[in-house]
Amino acid sequence: MVRVRRPRRGTLALGVAVAAALAGAGAPPAAAFNLFGLFGSDETPEPSAAALPYEVEFESRGEDGLGSRMQSASNLYALRRDAPPDGDVLVQRARADFAPIIDALWGAGYYDTRVVITIAGVPFEIGQSTDGGAARAAEAYRGRGRVPVKVTADTGPLFRLRDVQVIDERRRAPFPPEELPPRVLKLAPGDPAVAADVRAGTARLVDYFRGQSYPLVKSPEPSPVVDHAADSMDVAFQVDPGPKAGFGAVTLKGPQGFDPAIVRSFIYLEPGEPYTPKRLDDTRRSIASIPAIGSVRIREGGALDPDGNLPIFIDVSDRLNNAAGISAGYSTLEGPNGRVYYENRNVFGGAERLRLQGDAFLAPRNDGTRLKSIGDFRFPSDVALRFTASFLKPALGGTRFDYTFDGLAERFRTGGGRFGGYTDRLGGFTSGLRYRFSEDFSVTGGVKYERGKTSDVISSVSYELVGLPLGLRFDNTDKPLDPTTGIRVIANVTPYPGALGSSVSFTRASASISGYYAFDEEGRFVLAARGGVGSFLDAPSRLDQIPANYRFYVGGAGSVRGYRFQSISPFGPFGFTVGGRSSFDASLEARIRITDTIGIVPFFDAGGAYSSQLPRVFGDTRMAAGLGLTYTTAIGPVRLDIATPLNPRRGDKPLVLYVSIGQSF
Repeated sequence: MVRVRRPRRGTLALGVAVAAALAGAGAPPAAAFNLFGLFGSDETPEPSAAALPYEVEFESRGEDGLGSRMQSASNLYALRRDAPPDGDVLVQRARADFAPIIDALWGAGYYDTRVVITIAGVPFEIGQSTDGGAARAAEAYRGRGRVPVKVTADTGPLFRLRDVQVIDERRRAPFPPEELPPRVLKLAPGDPAVAADVRAGTARLVDYFRGQSYPLVKSPEPSPVVDHAADSMDVAFQVDPGPKAGFGAVTLKGPQGFDPAIVRSFIYLEPGEPYTPKRLDDTRRSIASIPAIGSVRIREGGALDPDGNLPIFIDVSDRLNNAAGISAGYSTLEGPNGRVYYENRNVFGGAERLRLQGDAFLAPRNDGTRLKSIGDFRFPSDVALRFTASFLKPALGGTRFDYTFDGLAERFRTGGGRFGGYTDRLGGFTSGLRYRFSEDFSVTGGVKYERGKTSDVISSVSYELVGLPLGLRFDNTDKPLDPTTGIRVIANVTPYPGALGSSVSFTRASASISGYYAFDEEGRFVLAARGGVGSFLDAPSRLDQIPANYRFYVGGAGSVRGYRFQSISPFGPFGFTVGGRSSFDASLEARIRITDTIGIVPFFDAGGAYSSQLPRVFGDTRMAAGLGLTYTTAIGPVRLDIATPLNPRRGDKPLVLYVSIGQSF
């Protein structure tokens, strides 16, 4: 219900309600495009004796830029390619346009709008009993031309909010600031009285109280009071928070193909734990991480249980057991590449995943020569091959322990250009256990065996390694591909002692941390920072005794952009990189969304690999700066980065381009 004080014009009392605007108007106009005519012609039909095609034009007076909003709400425009048979039908179509167009303009905050539709030079308005001869005037165009139709809106002034209140239904009084901070509503006196903003205010109130452990909060759509004499709107939001509650019993439905206890091991909700929507989102993501799960649906009970907690109902469905695929593409790291894989997500009926994958890609030259044409291609030396086999058994015995096995065999070559690189041929496996403390935190431990041979400008090392890898991972970020809040920590240390059979004894350690801070609730401006270090805790005194693929390198995507991949490293003979005993790299980004889909990302990177056991940040550290462009899709942002080295060496390019799906870190 809408109450209107002292209307100035009769047009606003003829059945177009602000409530309708609050229910549906005010949405941004839809954008359309036609690519080479593939989606049909945008032209209206040609004149004929059997129908009256027309052309429609929109004009807003008093406030420019509202024509697209009028067009989006118009049936005349939507049906323009379906020509009416006669003038009477065209007039009926025009009459039906008054209400949605006025609703759209009311939704934009123009509550004194007057709309006139002119057909073939004959104007008429809402509430007018006749069309003034518009139908006859339109008939004069039959077989001669398209009927000109013009929709004109005199918008009047933009109305603004005057009195804004949020009423606590329990006390019949406004909420005190300590219970409801003013920042939550994001509406204040003087703001434009836009219907979409009022609707969003209701949603923000509900979200806020749900986040404060009030799952049964109720807030009906407000009934604004429009004062036409003062060009203003008063609005009072009514909120009944209901009782505070925790999580109650979790009822699980499904899966069909394996023991539900496996799914339950990925649910970390504790009875009585304070209710928050975030914990439900975390639970959904945790369950969805099981490869055998196809979909997860979480429902909340409509009432509290006798203990004052909210029951939770989780429905899960099974994923198809088998999947296979083949693909070809281009990577900014590995160049042209191809992939083939097979995956079984329920091998033994316990949600076990087995994945076999083969990759082939063009191996960069690291001997100072370059591949300039197809004739220079040498097979098989210019082709890198990698085969991986991974097995996961989640929730051993229904516990939070997962068994993992990863096997690897590869022939690989890094480097290229004047900075060289290394070649490796190796095979091995890692077998271990992962324990999940929560959705965010897990630790791993196991045994690793690898045998191989590496060669570069300073050594050719045949090695056999037996290691005891230990690792931890903490990740409470909100979105994997486009995080806006939270931190991510990854740390690994692996000793390869000679006592276990390693041909060369050393301990390799690395750690990285990244953090994300959004300056607004929508995540339109996010500051992201990342840092990483690596070191040999103990190692042979001679670098050439360490396999080249275990040394530290920095440069390229994922570390310091603008430099060739793994090229920031100590140099050996002929100016080729040979890797270091330690490394450091850091990045700082400002992720700024310009529109809902387009964003820019200015960034700064720094880092290097060092011959010393500990990183020497003030040694040969290289820096780079650049600008990224992002386009947000349903699966995550597609990102294009252009980076330039700030202290380049001879052979570094002035600009380097990177393309990726997801943010850089």
